[in-house]
Amino acid sequence: MNKNIVSNISKPVLITAIFFVLISCSFRLNQDNFDKIRTGMTQEEVKEILGSPTESSSITIGGISGTSSKWTGDGVIITIQFLNGKVQAKQFSKSRDE
Repeated sequence: MNKNIVSNISKPVLITAIFFVLISCSFRLNQDNFDKIRTGMTQEEVKEILGSPTESSSITIGGISGTSSKWTGDGVIITIQFLNGKVQAKQFSKSRDE
């Protein structure tokens, strides 16, 4: 098969796949999924519900690690604080024009 034909077919497929991944991530950011997050859940369990965070920062002091992760999209911001990899606090906010 001609390499150019494969290349031309692959680009639209790849672009479409990326588009659907991005859209599916934003649909995860809602009150129902936020309500599924419970104190003590692991970061991996949270990622299964919300996907990967938009931004995250961590600190470790004396064997205790803390991470603050934020998911943003479609006027929704979800912030979750983890202590030693487990949910300690969470916050949901939605812009007023939504």
